[in-house]
Amino acid sequence: MPKKNTIATTQEMASPPASFEAAMEELSELVKQMEAGDLALEQSVVAYQRGSELIKYCANQLDKIEQQVKVLETGILKPFNVDNDEDLA
Repeated sequence: MPKKNTIATTQEMASPPASFEAAMEELSELVKQMEAGDLALEQSVVAYQRGSELIKYCANQLDKIEQQVKVLETGILKPFNVDNDEDLA
């Protein structure tokens, strides 16, 4: 029985993700497929390239959010202290 090839088309692979969450979901699926050995060698290379693009996209999104938090906190990131209940009230 031939292996199931569920990797996205080249056109889908070239398009940017709709959101951070969509990128993480797509990346998770790519990892599952690659770990399961469901892809031919060429498809694995394409999946690896797409995964690299998704990681860069997610890192960029996180950087943008960090910058927004810095602005909201007047340029100073405050450490999150889980042990201090006063911060949660």
